[in-house]
Amino acid sequence: MDFDKILQELKKSLVSLFSEKFNEFSKESKKDIELFLNESKDKLERWTSLLAQGKLTVEDFEWLVESQKDLFKMKTLQAAGISKISLGHFKNKVVKTIVDTIKTLIF
Repeated sequence: MDFDKILQELKKSLVSLFSEKFNEFSKESKKDIELFLNESKDKLERWTSLLAQGKLTVEDFEWLVESQKDLFKMKTLQAAGISKISLGHFKNKVVKTIVDTIKTLIF
């Protein structure tokens, strides 16, 4: 399993998700995405490895990724006045995108 490749795919997927929802902030949001992925990299790598080995279920993996949701600050969107409700919904989409991308790459 090449986790650096998985991380690059995650970054592409998240940048695309940001661009679809908040295109006007896509450039600035890339920094928030990179910061989140850098802060979560070790945990995501360990959990992805356990998922690939069958030591975690997809549901367990999703729960663990969701536990990282608060690390995703989205400073650009907060500074732009995007509501907390919208940010919360968007964070849920981020979690789903991470889980779906990793599932697609390892199974």
